[in-house]
Amino acid sequence: MVSSANIVVIGASTGGIDALKTLVAGLPSGFPAPLAIVQHTSAQSPNTLACILEREGLLDAVVAKNGDTLVAGRIYVAPADRHLLVDGTGRLLTTRGPKENRVRPAIDPLFRSAAMAFGPHVVGVVLTGLLDDGTAGLWAIRQQGGIAIIQNPEEAVAPSMPLTALKNVEVNHCVRIAELAPLLVKLTSQPASPASSSSPAVPSAMDAETRIAAAKDPMSSGIVSWGKPSLFSCPECHGVLLEVLEGSNLRFRCHTGHAYSLETLLDDYREKTETMLWNAMRACNELVLLLRRMAERLERLGRSEEAGELRRNADENVRLSERVQRLISDPGSGAGDSPPPPRAAPGQA
Repeated sequence: MVSSANIVVIGASTGGIDALKTLVAGLPSGFPAPLAIVQHTSAQSPNTLACILEREGLLDAVVAKNGDTLVAGRIYVAPADRHLLVDGTGRLLTTRGPKENRVRPAIDPLFRSAAMAFGPHVVGVVLTGLLDDGTAGLWAIRQQGGIAIIQNPEEAVAPSMPLTALKNVEVNHCVRIAELAPLLVKLTSQPASPASSSSPAVPSAMDAETRIAAAKDPMSSGIVSWGKPSLFSCPECHGVLLEVLEGSNLRFRCHTGHAYSLETLLDDYREKTETMLWNAMRACNELVLLLRRMAERLERLGRSEEAGELRRNADENVRLSERVQRLISDPGSGAGDSPPPPRAAPGQA
């Protein structure tokens, strides 16, 4: 009897470890499908999640290795700093392809590759997490006839990931974490219907994005023709971002392969704006220190008038620094009236 789901793919971020522990604890031995998991983690992670999950339940859990063959009833966890992909032969790939949504491993590449490889025989699950990684991948799973599940956002530690998926993807099930294991058992145990035995044709863009995640040359995929150029630059390589529209979900890719959802790009721009403001504040403070040092020197040389001018200039930059600091701490404040432009030291253009 052919199972209706040959693989379960799961994505989680903030709060995901506890959610995964609860899920795994409810899965029985002999679970009839492999499970591949991406949990957002740092590049320096010691890869302990597999050990944690194996202690929680009855299934074997391993850190995925490049070339591993999928085995039913085994959990494969993406290693740190590697995307986790599956191919049509049932093998795993771990790659250092371009980051997606600022992370590696990312959820979307795993989901997208599973949709390509297994079509309607995939169950995709988006758990708790910030921002919106997983939405594009879950959309790909639904496009290829698979099943889309999200954790109920009301109980998620970080509801943004499942909530964004719910807004942009035709989700089949929205369940609490305690209900997820029984649902997966049901979905992977029932026979496949005749209608779900064949996969839709794989869109060329989906195939190309999967090859990019597998560290293939993005330019050879025809990436420059995917969408119209946006007004925005890639935060990582500063190349032009192309707009990619999938249903109601707008996202971006640059020609070197970096990918951003709308929310992730917005978050990155906000972070970089704050960084620039801190740099501006630092520059103001260093100018104040330099002006005061110069004023002290001129005072010792008996050039009091010029020293006074430098001190007034320094005081103006102190006020400018304070305004920048208020912009950082309270972006909506406007930081008061615009300050006069800083003046150069006497004798300087």
